[in-house]
Amino acid sequence: MKRSHFIGIDVHCQFCELAVVNAAGQVVQRDRCDTAIPALLQVIDGVARPRAVVIEEGPLAGWLWRELHGAVERLVVSEPRRNRLIVEDGDKDDDIDAEKLAQLLRGGFVKEVHQVASLERAVFKQQVAVYHFRVRQRVRESLRLTSLFRQHGMMIREKAYAASTDRPALLARLPANAVLREAVRLLWLAYDELVDQEETWRRRLVELARQQEVVHRFQALPGVGWIRAATLYAYLDTPWRFRSKAALWKYLGIGLERERSGNGPGHVGVPVLTHRLLKSTILGAARSAVAQGENPFADLYRRWMEQGLSSRLARRNVARALSATLWGLWKNGRAYRPEWVGVAAAAQRGDAGVSARTMADERAERSSFAMHGPAWRSPHRLNEPAPIGSLRSVIFMDLPRESPR
Repeated sequence: MKRSHFIGIDVHCQFCELAVVNAAGQVVQRDRCDTAIPALLQVIDGVARPRAVVIEEGPLAGWLWRELHGAVERLVVSEPRRNRLIVEDGDKDDDIDAEKLAQLLRGGFVKEVHQVASLERAVFKQQVAVYHFRVRQRVRESLRLTSLFRQHGMMIREKAYAASTDRPALLARLPANAVLREAVRLLWLAYDELVDQEETWRRRLVELARQQEVVHRFQALPGVGWIRAATLYAYLDTPWRFRSKAALWKYLGIGLERERSGNGPGHVGVPVLTHRLLKSTILGAARSAVAQGENPFADLYRRWMEQGLSSRLARRNVARALSATLWGLWKNGRAYRPEWVGVAAAAQRGDAGVSARTMADERAERSSFAMHGPAWRSPHRLNEPAPIGSLRSVIFMDLPRESPR
């Protein structure tokens, strides 16, 4: 790759700034073009092969990746947070940003963001995102109403006014102020519209999810309904992007990160920067599976609780078991089989209890909490999950690996 060229593109809605860097780090070309595929292809085709392109993740990234990746040997969508400290050092301008992106790609310092390959999958992911956006809008409006009532001494929650038949009694309890009561009625109108929108998008998403064979297999697991299955399928996209279960757990926000400097104490904890939607989805599935009972994941939870683990650690271990199960059946194209959950781990352990490592980690957490108190900012705090190495008791049985299609 001695003659390689690295193209950094600073993308805007109206135009793109491009900088081309050769293998020696010299800027050999600068250009500006409209943010349109023909204009971008014209500039890229003028750069000698082999060539690689880097852009930053953003609203236009998926579209540009799908349309341009065939014209280059490599197209990388980079994580902006990883680039920020380096790119924002010194002068900042569009052409400078494009050059710095190209230099980062040349040095191998960019963190690549996975992109959905097909238009159909991208559209499905957008439908999932819109549904969750509608849910957040409804929750936001309900919190505004709840706050208004509490400002007048009425400590209620959303369920108190979700049914329209309960609202006249609530209005009667408010102060006899016409402006206030009319404001509440108007807020209820907005709330009802958002509830209808959420239900419309929910039905639409379930209908689309039923057309996906993988989602059918996902929703067979305890605690994983159509919405959660569709969310995991849309945002994870493919099981082959994760080299191990530990990598999957970190992406879901239920894995662990380790920190150590010099001879100081090592800290272990869940990632701070994570995908919030995926994390809430898999933890919600774990809570539902435990609440349902009469399934292998609820049995695992009860076993860990009986062995003395905290409820939070046990629940997070259930989330790991669920995600590992999903990952395994997704890779191998098989249906969910309850009798396989935890089989490999139990065979290795030779008993039905939790591993000694898990219990030791639980004791270490309690010791850290007692030593430093609840205000201590260590990632390894009371009730946080045990290190990944102790999770042999929760992983799904490893099935024979097949090559990706």
